[in-house]
Amino acid sequence: MSDDVRDDVFDDVVLSVRRLHPDAVVPTYAHAGDAGLDLSSTEEVVVAPGARAAVPTGLALAIPPGWVGLVHPRSGLARRHGLTVANAPGTIDAGYRGEVLVLLVNLGAEPVTLARGERVAQLLLQRVGRALVREVDALDDTARGAGGFGSSGRGVGAG
Repeated sequence: MSDDVRDDVFDDVVLSVRRLHPDAVVPTYAHAGDAGLDLSSTEEVVVAPGARAAVPTGLALAIPPGWVGLVHPRSGLARRHGLTVANAPGTIDAGYRGEVLVLLVNLGAEPVTLARGERVAQLLLQRVGRALVREVDALDDTARGAGGFGSSGRGVGAG
């Protein structure tokens, strides 16, 4: 964490990080107030147009119970190269202890080379709730009802 970030502005959550590879970069917040921790690649990876790549971070994490790690794309990689997280956001459950891999897809027209140590995604930690699932014969009525995709829109073609 950088020196300009105060500890008292964060929840009391601790993210334990284990390096599985000597070149692994421990995730950090680039700036005070950032939502995401940067995840970096431990290998040079080339992602061809239309292809996917599981980019290794060389890290295992201990997401605390009641929390989830969400892997989001980096906006700069998306804007410059068309790279995004294929399963955005990727989900890291609290019980997972294996290596964090970032599944990238190249939506651009050119191959993209990611250097070893390059930031490839962002990790956001969020609290999660667990629901008691109950099967019922009918659901309560709402204004929206069973309207499907676009049914809450107000623009042209909204329905």
